[in-house]
Amino acid sequence: MVKAQIGLMLEGQWGLTWERWRRLLRAAEDYGFQCVFRSDHFTIGPPDDDSLETFVSLTDAATQTSRIELGTLVAPTTFRHPALTARMAAAVDDLSGGRLVLGLGTGWHEREHQQFGIPFYDIATRYAMLHEALEVTTRLFRSDTPVSFDGQHYPLREAILLPRPARKNGPPILIGGNGMKKTLPLVAQYADEWNAVYITPQGCRERNALLDTLLAERGRAATSVKRSVMTQVILGKDDAQLAAKVAQSPEPADKLLEWNRIVGTPSAVVDQIGAYVEAGTQRLMLMWRDQTDFDGLELLAKQVLPHFS
Repeated sequence: MVKAQIGLMLEGQWGLTWERWRRLLRAAEDYGFQCVFRSDHFTIGPPDDDSLETFVSLTDAATQTSRIELGTLVAPTTFRHPALTARMAAAVDDLSGGRLVLGLGTGWHEREHQQFGIPFYDIATRYAMLHEALEVTTRLFRSDTPVSFDGQHYPLREAILLPRPARKNGPPILIGGNGMKKTLPLVAQYADEWNAVYITPQGCRERNALLDTLLAERGRAATSVKRSVMTQVILGKDDAQLAAKVAQSPEPADKLLEWNRIVGTPSAVVDQIGAYVEAGTQRLMLMWRDQTDFDGLELLAKQVLPHFS
């Protein structure tokens, strides 16, 4: 048995309601999943669907759960001023007893920005905004005295988070993305966790090696950054059920494995997760698309999780 943390990732804009959210949280706790992360989107339509505001839902989760880690995968810096995000994240982390991971990213879905009047800048500007947001967030989390920052996008003037976060340095910061030129250097500078998205095990291995080098250049140990992967899982108890679930997927059946989804019966899913773990992945957030498939979650918990816990 190889050890790895196995959790769930939920797309909050795909019909997530309070009833579903709380039932999924209970299932994650009862079935032994390590964490529940969720996306931060207004919508990914068309068509548009029900959604829950991310930090409001995590505040609810902090009081509805007692064990699992919670997190954003990831919160776009375009949506909120990073000082506001830092304040909310620190508060949710305190409320949960130190169980929040703050995932931050550039934002990528132009339509939802346009729908809700949020400026959507070119990628270079969004990376610059993310860089400043990471600087602002880490300073606010770590400083017990007021801090100032002459940022182009997010200046601070004698700002301090009060009350101070209960956890030293605040909640861990996660940066998601596969980019080797921009994302991984930011991970090496700021992050406590790097999350790769829809990537092959070999891609993880190559980027883990590069990240080790970038961390060493900054005087950081390779072990200072957790390595995680987010990808969708489609699990069937047998070949017939698996075929039915694959047929229901909005993505082409012949592309699921090519696009690095985890697809199979329990033994095949165990093997596919194992390949990521062998490549250095310490945590997998498995995206569970059908938020009403609790039988599938139980199957995942009983026949896959024991191989890694």
